[in-house]
Amino acid sequence: MITAAALMFATLMAIAVGFQIALAFGAPWGEWANGGRWRGTLPKPMRIASMVQAILLSVLIAVVLATANLIDWIIPAWTIWIVVGIMALSTIMNIATPSAKERMLWAPIVTLACASAAIVGFLV
Repeated sequence: MITAAALMFATLMAIAVGFQIALAFGAPWGEWANGGRWRGTLPKPMRIASMVQAILLSVLIAVVLATANLIDWIIPAWTIWIVVGIMALSTIMNIATPSAKERMLWAPIVTLACASAAIVGFLV
């Protein structure tokens, strides 16, 4: 079960990483992110922020996979709870966003990712 939960988290967040990288390289999906403030391509500072977010999400994936012993990276067991906390905040923000498109796409994804990270945390 822990392997399935970790792989679910990694898969869901890989989608988010790909989305953020696409935004960083100019994909015209601005209204699907950041509260829908920008239509089309994000302004340059937000494109940089998208790349930073992609990197941070990749670190979260690594933490979950390491906690589930799916990659060889020794980290303290409590770090999974940082991931769960970040994902819980992300869930709240994606449910509360004024952008209906963002809410429709990301609220279910981050909710499932949060739940799967919590499962990993409870099972280690």
